[in-house]
Amino acid sequence: MNKRLIWLIATKDIKAITSSVQVWLGLILLPVIFSVIIPLAFILVIKYLPLSSPEFTDLVDKVLKGLQETKAGEFISSLPSMKHQIIYVVINYMFGSIFLLIPCLNAMMIALHSFVGEKERRTMETLLFSPITVKDLFLGKVLSAFIPAIGITLLSFVLFGIITISLTFDMFGFLIFPNANWLILILWVVPMITILTILVNVFVSARAKGFQEAQQLGGLLILPIMGLFVGQATGFLVMKPAVLSLIGLVLLILNLVLLKIMTKYNDRNTLFEQQI
Repeated sequence: MNKRLIWLIATKDIKAITSSVQVWLGLILLPVIFSVIIPLAFILVIKYLPLSSPEFTDLVDKVLKGLQETKAGEFISSLPSMKHQIIYVVINYMFGSIFLLIPCLNAMMIALHSFVGEKERRTMETLLFSPITVKDLFLGKVLSAFIPAIGITLLSFVLFGIITISLTFDMFGFLIFPNANWLILILWVVPMITILTILVNVFVSARAKGFQEAQQLGGLLILPIMGLFVGQATGFLVMKPAVLSLIGLVLLILNLVLLKIMTKYNDRNTLFEQQI
């Protein structure tokens, strides 16, 4: 493994991303909507307007059912009002799935351009004839998508935390964010699922002949994540810390297996044939 060459490949692609205003706008727009605008509007509405929608109370009941006989469930039940329960449940159990969508969509957008972009710019031959192994080439491409995707996600997480704490501390009298679920999600599950998204889309990008074909194939990976998002948002799927930790471990194993498959079934001849 040549760390220098891997880093050169990554920095080259990152510079290409940062030089395009349109790409950056696309990467930032979704996080701003999900981590700033939506939570801000939600907390203000629940906090200051009369509570009339039964859907929110049903949501709390579903989450409490999923947390039966746990300390978290007992704590939520002990909160002084339904408004307190709704805000706590949505912030700590519903919005978490958003932070799976943000890095995955951004990582997919960047990773799909990895090899397809080289082919469209006719620079693929230069990479293939350079003194770098196929494994190092893939690692460089993965790193170039991972750094911006995770960086934007962590920034979104910080902004989300600032908004949540500043709007709820006077209401609760203590910090309701982050809890154990959030820490495991951001520090363990999100990096693993981001890497999985990148590996799949880099592999698709290497085999596809154009961006449209790569986008259609790579977008299939988002469907299971969307299912998780819907499950969390409707309260039917409540993730506990142990379950989240196990999911992260499974994703780590999948990443190692997929990386091995990628380098096994992609050599210089295969990549060159796809270029032609």
